[in-house]
Amino acid sequence: MATTEELISALQSAGYRLTPQRRAICRLLAGTDTHPTAQEIYEQLKPDYPSLSLATVYNTLETLVNLGMVYALGSAGDGRVHYDADTQPHVNLACVSCHRVVDLPSEHISALEREVSSSSGYRLLGARVLYYGLCPQCQSSTRLGRDA
Repeated sequence: MATTEELISALQSAGYRLTPQRRAICRLLAGTDTHPTAQEIYEQLKPDYPSLSLATVYNTLETLVNLGMVYALGSAGDGRVHYDADTQPHVNLACVSCHRVVDLPSEHISALEREVSSSSGYRLLGARVLYYGLCPQCQSSTRLGRDA
């Protein structure tokens, strides 16, 4: 997981001014494992940063993605892009019902990364493995709803 300082340093290296709003976006990303959307980041930070714009959130996220510091995971069945500041090899599991995304550490992903790198000659910059399905809670809700 990238630290707040690493994210801020990446923005600074890319030539961005380190506004309080951008610092707050970095803090939020580094401090969560919930894979927020741009809209969720905006809604969480707006009360404390009234001058924050949704465009600033999107632009900051886009820059961090382009720098390889954050992954854009795509939709979790909700049509919105979710972001992940954990760029270490792992599996993401997205529930298409409640749209929650969770991390699943796996030694197999690290081994696969090493295999792909050595057999292809690529210097890998990252990877994403995203599975879609129904989380245990939504499976239980669905079963309960059918039984009622």
